[in-house]
Amino acid sequence: MLKLKGKRVLITGGAGFIGSHLVDRVIREEPGRLVIVDNFFLGREENLTEAGKACPDLKLYRIDASNLAAMLQLVISEKIDVVFNLAIVPLPTSLEFPTWTIETNIGITTTFCELARRGYIQTLIHCSSSEVYGSALYAPMDEKHPLVPCTPYAASKAACDHIVLSYRQTYNIDTVIVRPFNNFGPRQNPGSYAGIIPIIIGRVLDNAPIEIFGDGEQTRDFIFVRDTTEAMVRIYEVEQTRGLVINIASGRETSMNSLVSQLLSVMGIPDHPRFHSAARPGDVRRHCGDINRLQELTGFLAHTISDETLVETMEWYRSVILL
Repeated sequence: MLKLKGKRVLITGGAGFIGSHLVDRVIREEPGRLVIVDNFFLGREENLTEAGKACPDLKLYRIDASNLAAMLQLVISEKIDVVFNLAIVPLPTSLEFPTWTIETNIGITTTFCELARRGYIQTLIHCSSSEVYGSALYAPMDEKHPLVPCTPYAASKAACDHIVLSYRQTYNIDTVIVRPFNNFGPRQNPGSYAGIIPIIIGRVLDNAPIEIFGDGEQTRDFIFVRDTTEAMVRIYEVEQTRGLVINIASGRETSMNSLVSQLLSVMGIPDHPRFHSAARPGDVRRHCGDINRLQELTGFLAHTISDETLVETMEWYRSVILL
C-alpha cells in the first residue's frame, strides 16, 4: 500500500468544510510537508485552528487555485508530490453566477491536470460531486450511472471529471476521481451557502420555523465528513484505484422530511414548527450512492447518519452561534 508518510502534500480548498477535515486526517499520516491553498471564498482560517496546533509547519497560501502560473510556482517551490483537489465554486453560487462558476471550476481542474502531465506532481486525487449524476435513474447509483447534471455547478463538475479522465487516457497521469455524496458535520458553512443540516439547526436556535423545499420527499445520501476524509486517504493508498471514479457514500437514502424529524428528535423538540415552500431550481429528486467499488478496493464502510453524529454537529453549531 502507498502511504502519505513523508510525502509533500497539497490540499486545495483546505480551509473549507471537507478540506479542513482532510487536513486533520492527513496530519495523522505524518507527511513530509503539508500545504494548503484556499482563496477563502468559503474557507475559514478558524477551521484550521486544531491543524495548526498539531502541525506547526503547516503552510497556508491565499491563492486562486485556477491560476496555472501561481500553482506551477507553488508546486515547484514546495516540491509537492500529492494533490488533493477540493477547491470549488459551490452550487448556490452557480445559480447566480453560472459563467464564473463553470470557468473557475474547469480552470482549477485543468491546472492540476497540466501540472500532473508535465511531471510537477506525482498523484492527483480529484474531488468530484454526486451532483454530476442528477436525479437517480436507478438506485443505488453506481459509478456507471449516466451524468445528467441539473445545475451549472453540476455541469462544471461533470466536465471536470471528463477532463481528468481524458488526461489519464491521453497522458497516463496518476489520478483518481472521488465522488462524495452529501456531507454533514462540524464546520459546514453556517451562512448563506449552508447545507440543510446547519440551516435546520440555525433556525431552531433562532426559534424560527423550518422551511422544507417542495414536498420534502426528495432524498439524499448523507455521509459524515470524517468518513469522507478517511475514505479519501484510503483511496490514495490503493494503487488499483488509479484511473477510476469512486463514490464515497453511506449507501442509504434519507428524505428531507425524515432528516428534519430525526434532527428535531435529537434536539429534543420533535414538534418544532415547519412549513413547505416551492421546490428549489435544479434540485435533484433522489440520491443514493452505490458503495461496492469503495468497499471492494479499500474495505472501508462509512457510517449511516446517526444520532451521535447529529449531536456532534449540533453542538458545534451551537458553540459557534453562541460565541
